[in-house]
Amino acid sequence: MTRFNFDNQVASEPQAVKELIERIEVPELDPERPLLFTGIGTSLHACRIAAAWATRLSAGKIRPVALEAHELGLRGPIRSEDQVVVVSHRGTKIYPNMVLSRAKGVGALTILVTGFGVEHPMGDWVLRTCRDETASTHSVSYVTALAALGLLVAPLAGEGGREFKAALYNIPEAMEKTLALPIPPSIAKNLTSSTHILLTGFGLDEITAEEAALKLKEGTYVWAEGMSVEFALHGTPAAFQKGMAAIMITPGEDDGGRHLALRGLLEEVGVKVFSCGNESESDLRFIGENPLTMPFVSIIPLQRLVGELARTRGTNPDTTHGDVEPWASAIKRVKL
Repeated sequence: MTRFNFDNQVASEPQAVKELIERIEVPELDPERPLLFTGIGTSLHACRIAAAWATRLSAGKIRPVALEAHELGLRGPIRSEDQVVVVSHRGTKIYPNMVLSRAKGVGALTILVTGFGVEHPMGDWVLRTCRDETASTHSVSYVTALAALGLLVAPLAGEGGREFKAALYNIPEAMEKTLALPIPPSIAKNLTSSTHILLTGFGLDEITAEEAALKLKEGTYVWAEGMSVEFALHGTPAAFQKGMAAIMITPGEDDGGRHLALRGLLEEVGVKVFSCGNESESDLRFIGENPLTMPFVSIIPLQRLVGELARTRGTNPDTTHGDVEPWASAIKRVKL
């Protein structure tokens, strides 16, 4: 059986998160100043989760924004009183660095969350996550970025933040237990012929669904889309059809019954539906109960599914199609 570098990166996640939590020092943010998170792709997903953490932990007293670095770097407003947190896997992309440059130029506080690859990155503070990944489909840099961001926002929220920080220290164990769970081979086999894959979630799980959809595109070359369960019920059903598949993250909180309503609709029109949750009957399982720390564990079975599906489809998550023409030449012509 082919084993990808991607598989090894996913397997390394618990230890990488544990090491980060034990070594990292974070700056003290000011709850009275604007807080802005920015990144692209997977990094932006981590930013959106961090912004949601800050809002929920502070009971809405803090309402940060999470923006894509492309627009923010070109023309988004950045002010001297802003606290700008940039997330970038390797610290080399054009627009995250443009944001840092603009933010420093106006005197804003800048914090860069990145790996160890860049020797002298910009940023008043640099929070190092992990070594640069050997697979183009990023995984461990995502969960270590989440860990760094969690430690960064926890002090903003009093007692709730202290409880959240304590919960972060238990995450590596839950990740290890999740990695030990089997991924049923039948799921990848059933998904191999799917023309499109829909992923859904509620709350933070919506962001996890979007992250998993990106991994499926990168690693298996199938078109996948992640969205909230509510969005999937509005207009989107017009495109549901046989040949599609759906992976639904079971909500850990009350979602008003929308998860079940969507599942029933999908099954009625002939879409193959698979569940991802912490219940024993879930098709893809993870270990964890705390809704705020769920993003660390709910992504793991979905990442592992990418590797399994890549093996059945004959794709390569290590290269994200960059080793085959015409993709190889076309991708190299675009500077990221």
